[in-house]
Amino acid sequence: MSDIIDKRLRASRFRQRLETAMKTQSVTQSELSRRIGVDRSTISQLLKDKGARLPNAQVVGECAAALGVSADWLLSLTDRPENTADILANAMSVTEAPRALVDEQIFNWHQEAAGYKIRHVPAGLPDMLKTDEMLVWEYSPHLGRTTEQAINASRDRLNWMRSSQSDYEIALPRHEMEAFARGEGYYTGLPSGIRKRQLAQFAQLTDQLYPRMRLYLFDAHRLYSSPITVFGPLLAVLYLGRNYLAFRDTERVTSFTEHFDSLVRQADITARQIPQHVDGLKALI
Repeated sequence: MSDIIDKRLRASRFRQRLETAMKTQSVTQSELSRRIGVDRSTISQLLKDKGARLPNAQVVGECAAALGVSADWLLSLTDRPENTADILANAMSVTEAPRALVDEQIFNWHQEAAGYKIRHVPAGLPDMLKTDEMLVWEYSPHLGRTTEQAINASRDRLNWMRSSQSDYEIALPRHEMEAFARGEGYYTGLPSGIRKRQLAQFAQLTDQLYPRMRLYLFDAHRLYSSPITVFGPLLAVLYLGRNYLAFRDTERVTSFTEHFDSLVRQADITARQIPQHVDGLKALI
């Protein structure tokens, strides 16, 4: 008896979804019949038949292709109406990553994820914790005269992020902070005064913003992470340098989330230890 009920329900949903797809695409019965090469009466019967019969696979496939939906959706095998190509395209996208403080795409993703936890592994020190003079030193060679304007706009947006309902977790390799304190590698040539004031700001902000913002330091000898950001359950973004590789499918977002959480669990320096650890780094300057 349950099989008969299931068949009737599936047939009923097929009619409902076919009609919905036709309305969405503004396709009449006559137009659909022309597109799939059948009589108009066949389409009319598909929509009005109250029985448990379903059309053959050829007709279902032709209807799906003509209306830009998946055959699985018409048959209630999935709740995603998109065809396979569209699902894959939506699940992963490549977006340009400009070398600038004002990044519209990143800001839009933050707005989209408002209220969710945001997990972040930055490419270097996190911009939202940097002093203005640090940002000027870092971005002036690239942005030139527009640096001040970019910093002002970025400050406004970062303040908006701080006041949002999202929790932030940031994981950073421990050696990155130590290289900064010493003025080595990427930070070669950065004046000691800027480094001292920047460390003071790190200590102050991580203490003030805890627990809504938490910074962790992990050992890159034991763990590795590319620059990534996970926007709640919605989106995971991998930073490639010139581009962002964004994933929206649940499986990959979950995988990135688990990777980040493992960085936090195995962190050498926890969020509560950060202010004291940063004060200790001043001895390296």
